[in-house]
Amino acid sequence: MVINALGGGTQFYGFSVFFLPLRESLGISAASASLIFSLARAEGAFEGPVVGYLIDRYGARLFLALGATIMGIGYLLLSTSQSFLSVLLIYLLVISVGFNAGFGHATLALVNNWFIRRRTLAMAIATSAFSIGGAIVAPLLGLAVARWDWRVAAALTGVAILVLSFPVSLVVRRSPESMGLRPDGDPPAFEASSGDSAAGTQSNGLKEFSLREAIRTSSFWLIMAGTALRLAVGGAFIVHFVAIMVWKGMDQTAAAGVLGVLALISIPFRLIMGWIGDRLPKARIIALTLVGGALSFLLLLFGQGSWYLWPFILAFALVESSPPLNWALIGDYFGRRNFATIRGAMTFFFGWGQMVMPFLAGVIWDRTQSYASVLWIFVVLWLISALIFAFLRPPRKKDISSLIQGYEPALGARSTHTE
Repeated sequence: MVINALGGGTQFYGFSVFFLPLRESLGISAASASLIFSLARAEGAFEGPVVGYLIDRYGARLFLALGATIMGIGYLLLSTSQSFLSVLLIYLLVISVGFNAGFGHATLALVNNWFIRRRTLAMAIATSAFSIGGAIVAPLLGLAVARWDWRVAAALTGVAILVLSFPVSLVVRRSPESMGLRPDGDPPAFEASSGDSAAGTQSNGLKEFSLREAIRTSSFWLIMAGTALRLAVGGAFIVHFVAIMVWKGMDQTAAAGVLGVLALISIPFRLIMGWIGDRLPKARIIALTLVGGALSFLLLLFGQGSWYLWPFILAFALVESSPPLNWALIGDYFGRRNFATIRGAMTFFFGWGQMVMPFLAGVIWDRTQSYASVLWIFVVLWLISALIFAFLRPPRKKDISSLIQGYEPALGARSTHTE
């Protein structure tokens, strides 16, 4: 959670705080500033499949430590940048590489390894730290930028990541089997039965998909498509959040504070969603949150004064609480053994949406000086994503016991379970 808080607060929410100062300091357009974030997502699309495979092979601990170190150094280098090209290269080739390796894939792979029956709640607790980081780091970054400038804020970010993340990564353990334990804290003699399966998940016996098997299912492609649209819109909106609030008449520092409030409110929502997700169908819950998120954009688009702000924040925070369900859904459908590999392969596809959408939003702003068209695009794409998740079904039941017969996990004792 410490690692996720730093990563989410600086990389996900923090970029929105840097967005306007970067534009003003470097004299660049909104499209150019968006391009920094967009290309970083494209880099993640290529890095994801490789990192996912390596995490499954060598464990997450190495990549947590390595990613934190690279990312911390990247922010220190960023604080010395004096040109758009140097900012772009450092963010793309250093900061983004470290974040995707150590903060994006590794922590989720760890949680998926340690939990089965309480997977969604565990992921909700772990990923709530992203929102905790946003609630704490984003306002602090806003104050640092206002008091000094964005370069000082970037340097402080780098120091915080190096001081806190690297030591924490040293206590991580890859899997319960590597310590002679079982997922969910079950005693060694525990054998799961179909009755132990949480409502909303399948009870179809041992289910471990290889990447090759997963990509042959419609579930893989539907999850990938729905997630791509969800992340493309959500990522673009957060990148432009402060700028959109300024467009609506808010001060920059106040907008950074609202971003922190949004992150803070999403924390209890994530925990509630995690509890519900272990009991009800995850895909349907995600669909409902996306419909609410689309309505929140309409509130932002047509709202006047300040009355709409709290309903908007609450509705959008519901979507911000859905990622644990999304990632737990992959674990439910395809298992533990190749989770990072399968999720990394999906990253290659939905990374392109995260690349295009922030840049497109910047281009539209540069041409129209308005975010109205951008918000309408967001509404349509999230409604399409909601439809995909609403009709999503688990992979076809299949007997793959021959694939795992005699399989011994690399770092622990044999583990069998029911989903």
